[in-house]
Amino acid sequence: MTPDTTLDSRASWGRLGLSLLISLIGNVGMWAIIVILPAVQAEFGVDRADASIPYTLTMIGFAAGNFLIGRAVDRWGMAPCLAGSALLMALAYGAAAFAPSLATLSALQLLIGFGTATSFGPLIADVSQWFLKRRGIAVAIIASGNYLSGAIWPLILADILAGPGWRTAYLVIAATTFAVMLPATWLLRKPLPEGALQASESAAALKAREAGLSPRALTWLLAAAGIGCCVAMSMPQVHIVAYCTDLGYGPAVGAEMLSLMLMGGVASRLVSGLLADRLGGVMTLLIGSTLQMLALILYLPTTGLTSLYLVSLVFGLSQGGIVPSYAIIVREYLPAREAGARVGFVIMATIVGMALGGWLSGLIYDLTGSYRWAFLNGIAFNALNVAIMVMILLRSRPRSPRVAVAA
Repeated sequence: MTPDTTLDSRASWGRLGLSLLISLIGNVGMWAIIVILPAVQAEFGVDRADASIPYTLTMIGFAAGNFLIGRAVDRWGMAPCLAGSALLMALAYGAAAFAPSLATLSALQLLIGFGTATSFGPLIADVSQWFLKRRGIAVAIIASGNYLSGAIWPLILADILAGPGWRTAYLVIAATTFAVMLPATWLLRKPLPEGALQASESAAALKAREAGLSPRALTWLLAAAGIGCCVAMSMPQVHIVAYCTDLGYGPAVGAEMLSLMLMGGVASRLVSGLLADRLGGVMTLLIGSTLQMLALILYLPTTGLTSLYLVSLVFGLSQGGIVPSYAIIVREYLPAREAGARVGFVIMATIVGMALGGWLSGLIYDLTGSYRWAFLNGIAFNALNVAIMVMILLRSRPRSPRVAVAA
């Protein structure tokens, strides 16, 4: 079978559809703990900071899983790693439903976060292997599964939380993960044909030579860029509710703005995917990062309610396509056989950036009593991301051959 009949084929799109279904279920781990947080706080009688520990450990597990499971996928393939993660999550959700203490729940959330990671970075890397001409939109679609999961699952769990409670909700998630996600992984067992892999390797090798960067150097540059953009991204996403409360609009308004950002992010990811197929991953990421920085600048003079809604929408429409673009860049420039590990490592760096940025913004607020300097801090980190992308773009431009001048 030739590469042309394998990449971007009907089988590729079928695999993408199945992967999106798995993503919708697998990524619930990032959102379920947020939904049940008030109930957990009330049941265990702890303050809000302690009740947030399970979420923190979920994100630590999520960050580690993106890299470690990505490496495992490169060695053993997507299907066995995803099956193992589905089983791990089903067992961890089931055990968490009977957790006798907050400490036990927190430890189990670490496992849930680790397993959840398989449905993000490693799954994005796997889908990217099956596309060449339409890789951008394919990666955008599968990356949107994370946001869509965050939009769908809270609605599913709301009635359960209002009735039987969060423990029953976790049992429902455990059963769904086991009954739907685990069997679906069997359909992903078909490996990418060797010919298609070689074609992808050749295209990446050419790009890497043009950039004049070693795979390791480029990977670390992308990781640094990922930290920069996500420190900036976390400022509105993590603190918009608190910011609106400080302005006197209340937490409900802040939650609406956060929802607006996420919905804008889904649209942004799809549009960025289409752009990436035409302009490439680096240019697409540069456009998104520049627009994100402009949106952060717009937050500085904005305090009116209507204008905050508009700026939040602009921010969401700017930032959604940034993180998936890293996966596209990795696939354009770096060896296909190492896609899982390298995509996972860069995605892990973006998660570290989100965690670092959320903490830094809070620290700056505590020191200054205002979010103004926190926004400026985000703009500075965003500028770092833009600078790295400009450097890679300039190094990647084809060089015109020098014309010899006759004496």
